[in-house]
Amino acid sequence: RIRREVGSDQVLCALSGGVDSAVTAALVHRAVGDQLTCIFVDNGLLRREEPERVVATFRRHMQQRLVHVDASERFLAALAGVSDPEEKRRRVGETFIRVFEEEAGKLGHFEFICQGTTYPDVIESAPQSGGEAGPDGPPSGGGRPTVRSKAAAKIKTHHNVGGLPATMTFRLIEPLRYLFKDEVRQVGLALGLPEEIVYRQPFPGPGLAIRIIGEVTREKLETLRAADWVVMDEIKRAQLYRDLWQSFAVLTDSRSVGVMGDFRTYGQVVAVRAVIAEDAMTADWARLPYDVLARIANRIVNEVPDVNRVVYDITSKPPGTIEWE
Repeated sequence: RIRREVGSDQVLCALSGGVDSAVTAALVHRAVGDQLTCIFVDNGLLRREEPERVVATFRRHMQQRLVHVDASERFLAALAGVSDPEEKRRRVGETFIRVFEEEAGKLGHFEFICQGTTYPDVIESAPQSGGEAGPDGPPSGGGRPTVRSKAAAKIKTHHNVGGLPATMTFRLIEPLRYLFKDEVRQVGLALGLPEEIVYRQPFPGPGLAIRIIGEVTREKLETLRAADWVVMDEIKRAQLYRDLWQSFAVLTDSRSVGVMGDFRTYGQVVAVRAVIAEDAMTADWARLPYDVLARIANRIVNEVPDVNRVVYDITSKPPGTIEWE
């Protein structure tokens, strides 16, 4: 179907480094070969060392053409002064598309853009009573989407769905649009992708922008990166990474009184979030071992400047969402 739709045109792929975009790239490349160009945009909202790891992993395991774009300053400028979560998502989504349009202009003419939108993105961004069936809906016998699409109200805009600008020049290809994460992983394994890509924990498209409560600044990003590095390091050291759907740190907008040495402090509060799930439509908070939580908390308050308190989020989905924004 992809081959028939694309014909002889050129295709861009929005590559994030996550399993969804990697599987999309592999699938579209299988269909159209060298007509595909992947663009990885460093939006300045990624975790510590992530841009370098994404590029290295992609070039080691995949054969597609890759263009690496550093647009971090542009994204930070777009987010300046913005605190509302929905507005953050909209601005990230629009900036992504504008960057892709500009890069495409440098590389040649591209009719299509493909991205790793999955069904939970669609449901939470713009669900309709009775679902999305219709000419572009899932094929008959799709099963899970038709059962799970009966939602009544928008939960949050995903940057790659409701966050897309209405005036973009590309035509969209979204081959995973009616799949859940476990199904995407099955497709990835069937396409021969390595486990380090297939079983990577999900990471939101707006990145750390929605793990910082309030305005996003360069200083807050560095604080969150340092705290998140500790969380992931301890989760992997405890060999819990594959057991968890997601595990990460959140920089709250709260401050708390503390004591460091003999001095009073008034520092920032970091929340730790770890959940187990099958498809992200529901999730339960992970009962992490106390010694793991203790190591995470001790390291964060000792290694991350201006943080003096760590809390653990024990809210399931619903009523909460996995991300804080």
